[in-house]
Amino acid sequence: MAPEIPQMQWAQVIEKTGGPVQYKQIPVQKPGPDEVLINIKFSGVCHTDLHALNGDWPLPTKLPLVGGHEGAGVVVAKGELVTDIEIGDHVGVKWINGSCLACDFCQQSDEPLCPHVLLSGYTVDGSFQQYCIAKAAHVARLHKDIPLDAVAPVLCAGITVYKGLKESGAWAGQTVAIVGAGGGLGSLAQQYAKAMGLRVIAIDTGDEKKKMCLEQLGAEAFVDFATSKNVVKDVQAQTEDGLGPHAVILVAVNERPFQQAAEYVRPRGSVICIGMPAGAYLKAPVFETVVKMIAIKGSYVGNRKDSAEAIDFFRRGLIKAPYKVVGLSELQMVYDKMQAGEIAGKYVLDTSK
Repeated sequence: MAPEIPQMQWAQVIEKTGGPVQYKQIPVQKPGPDEVLINIKFSGVCHTDLHALNGDWPLPTKLPLVGGHEGAGVVVAKGELVTDIEIGDHVGVKWINGSCLACDFCQQSDEPLCPHVLLSGYTVDGSFQQYCIAKAAHVARLHKDIPLDAVAPVLCAGITVYKGLKESGAWAGQTVAIVGAGGGLGSLAQQYAKAMGLRVIAIDTGDEKKKMCLEQLGAEAFVDFATSKNVVKDVQAQTEDGLGPHAVILVAVNERPFQQAAEYVRPRGSVICIGMPAGAYLKAPVFETVVKMIAIKGSYVGNRKDSAEAIDFFRRGLIKAPYKVVGLSELQMVYDKMQAGEIAGKYVLDTSK
């Protein structure tokens, strides 16, 4: 029996760039032929959502806009072309809300690069509402034994760092340095790296983050960039042969680490850029980059296969994202804390409150 769907719902709406968000009632949309309507139960809040609110990325947002792209919920309606999802299935709304599935990128499983891509909570309305539309081909399939509140942060942050580790080309037994290891992305990256059989050098600052990385997240070494007199030598010294890590995963929020990574990565190593500090530039010594044959790459969000794999790691209990649940009505408070740099872990919104 199909669930009863209301005509109106509660949502957090950005009426103008810079906010504040407006907690108000808006109509519930009907899914198109290739779409599903999801009753969102929980939605994580990501730093990208703050960029959407502030409009400080060189990518225009839809206005008015319902943000959010880490939504987990239950399918309550579907279009007539949707045959592989049933009413009552649990699914996740990711950053990639939909793509054309026909272009060169989509045909090569690079749908995040599709020129017609739809971005949840940015170019189309996202998961900061009780009922959300998404393309059926792109929703994450969630087993019903997965808790919807706990999986929400994995739908963006987890998938993103897992994709970066895959892009690095590092394999089990090799060493990866994670810069910004004590943050939300970094803490997940360490867990995925360990689950993939990689050895981790954590790079961050502060005794609290050092303790967390070494005692809770499984890093084999910690380099404090603020107290180190020579970060390059200290990172290289943590590898058995002194040549440096096989890969560097950059999830830092400032520019300086992006300039250092190419200096301490080992020959044939890779530097993977995930974090996007505002106005930052990459810089690497040309001679050393050439003679060491270093690869410097950007890594965006994962494709559908990456997403399924990242969620499977979580389902098997190998990944845990610390989070705190608050009501959907409290989103502005979360944004204020995020703007002030006062958030440890993640906030997840309960759409029933």
